[in-house]
Amino acid sequence: MNHKKEEVLSWIDHAKQEGTILLQQFVREPSTQMNEAGIQSLVAKKLDSLGFSVDVWEPGGEELTKHQAFISPRESFTGSPNVVGVKKGNGNGRSLVLNGHVDVVPEGDPRDWDMDPYSGEVKDGRVYGRGATDMKGGNVAMLLAIESLVRCKIELDGDLVFHSVIEEESGGAGTLAAILKGYTADAALIPEPTNMKIFPKQQGSMWFRLLVKGKAAHGGTRYAGVCAIEKAAFVLKEIRKLEKNRNDRINDPLYKDIPIPIPINVGVIEGGDWPSSVVDLVKIEGRYGISPEESVEQAQAEFETYLRLLSEKDEWFKDHPIEIEWFGARWLPGAVHEEHGLLKSLKKEFEYVTGRQAKVEASPWGTDGGLLTNIGHTPSVVFGPGVTQMAHFSNEYIEVDRVLECAKVIALTIMDWCNQPKED
Repeated sequence: MNHKKEEVLSWIDHAKQEGTILLQQFVREPSTQMNEAGIQSLVAKKLDSLGFSVDVWEPGGEELTKHQAFISPRESFTGSPNVVGVKKGNGNGRSLVLNGHVDVVPEGDPRDWDMDPYSGEVKDGRVYGRGATDMKGGNVAMLLAIESLVRCKIELDGDLVFHSVIEEESGGAGTLAAILKGYTADAALIPEPTNMKIFPKQQGSMWFRLLVKGKAAHGGTRYAGVCAIEKAAFVLKEIRKLEKNRNDRINDPLYKDIPIPIPINVGVIEGGDWPSSVVDLVKIEGRYGISPEESVEQAQAEFETYLRLLSEKDEWFKDHPIEIEWFGARWLPGAVHEEHGLLKSLKKEFEYVTGRQAKVEASPWGTDGGLLTNIGHTPSVVFGPGVTQMAHFSNEYIEVDRVLECAKVIALTIMDWCNQPKED
């Protein structure tokens, strides 16, 4: 087996130029949401060339849009296809989903970039461009891993299922659509940018909107009104207390290096329209972190109850309760047990490839792994190249050598996992 492993690793080393070119091609496709067709065509052709049965479809229909886990700013995905490739194994081995999203966030102000955001420029061993880290580098690592097995004639007993999905950045409609079409497996690997750390747990999150009411009055007689800004300031302090309470309950070694495992972030505050008026309404919008050990419903209920009980600290809220709305994006939490076979395989092959012990942590953000784990019953582990801090930033880049290293680990993990019998 080690001979086969070394053959695979050698093939990936010699595919550096090919991998770099493929990554450049991916980055040069500006696959912001509603613009994914170009890159998905490249992925479909690549999977077809590797002997996969390829399914290309535009998600939609009530089964998807009425599903309890569906979240998206749109219900029509015309021009935004999903791509799934399936390569059947020889026997009764364990199946594996390799899941990656092709949608990227907008590039922002081009003046903040040192090069064209979609240039795919190569400099000092790095490929630059929007999506290089999040997560086209990880997608290329998966494709290189698969190709190495094909070119080295490695036989697998279990099935490989490759997800190339849309809509991850706004809640995972692409992965949910793939799940509903039956593209699941015994486990899944998602190469988001973890800086080569392994994440068997990930927090979930959801967006909230609060309306904090006051009483309007003229600024010259502000004492006749109630300032919603001041009431909102009180609410913000209380939210920080709730955040501390929720995080103090977490006693998991996987979170020891994360200062706030499940943050409550306030990203938008709006209120007032005239300097000489007492503000009567403030809108607060934010992101509410969900622990891997709790459900969305439990997390929502705790927040709603906490806000309702603020009337015991400030009587104003008895007759003017805070209104709360859950809206926009949502990512389900997920967790894989530390003794899960895929996690063991990944740690073992990481050490084989790198000579280092794998770092295992909990993810500080959500991915489509929550959907795969909870809705698709496909336990998911997140592991990939790229530095998390570069995702969504100007001058986004990924190191080619890390893409190759990740491809090696994924290739050997596939060999190990897919050749284990299902009954184990």
